[in-house]
Amino acid sequence: MAITYYHAEPLANSLKSMAPLFEKGLAFDSVYVNLHKFEQHAAWFIAINPEGQVPVLDHDGVIVTHTTVINEYLEDAFPDAPALRPNTPEGNARMRYWNKFVDEHVMNHVSMHGWHRMVGVIARGIAGDDFETLMANIPLPDQRRKWAAARSGFSDEQLALATEKISYALGKVETQLGQTEWLAGDAYTLADINFYAHCGMMVERMFPDLAVAANYPRLIAWRDRVTARPAMQQALAMPDHTAPGLRTWSGHVQ
Repeated sequence: MAITYYHAEPLANSLKSMAPLFEKGLAFDSVYVNLHKFEQHAAWFIAINPEGQVPVLDHDGVIVTHTTVINEYLEDAFPDAPALRPNTPEGNARMRYWNKFVDEHVMNHVSMHGWHRMVGVIARGIAGDDFETLMANIPLPDQRRKWAAARSGFSDEQLALATEKISYALGKVETQLGQTEWLAGDAYTLADINFYAHCGMMVERMFPDLAVAANYPRLIAWRDRVTARPAMQQALAMPDHTAPGLRTWSGHVQ
């Protein structure tokens, strides 16, 4: 069995599928894809994932993309490793409901604020001709539009709507955690990892005006429990490969 995981820093999507690898105790080789150098659009990476996006899982030559799909694949491919699905019809349905909610109603709104604050600065620093060349190398039309929007800046109305959606999501999670220990029930699942990776670990820093600690105490307690998990600590401690000359790391995590 050989697993290679192509990823960026242990945040958002890259963290979302990195954490299950550690939770399940799977040995893997880590390949860092430097998004700051646009390696996700380089020929060597496009040959692996024609969509030009991280992360990517390579399991014995089987290429799996999109984090929710990767995480379900790991559950199917390694059923003897610690489970991150309830593995009952009702439990799996609850887990998939929360995954769908995060994927469709949380991720993009958090991402918009991140792109506005960070990627927009990068995009505006690229000269016009170079920016057009960059756009031509991005395979997905939606990603090209997102880069163009970040370069020009998202409107106040767009950002306010995104914040409203995030506030709604925080309230929804707070209510759920008043009923169950974890998002999908009594067991820690892929749903918890999904929300944590995209929103839970960074929401206080990104949205101080929402007064998260004061308004969502159960969410904060949940976040601290997720952060304290040994597997999450391993994922968050992955090396920073932005240093010159570094791209691969043999994790072989057992």
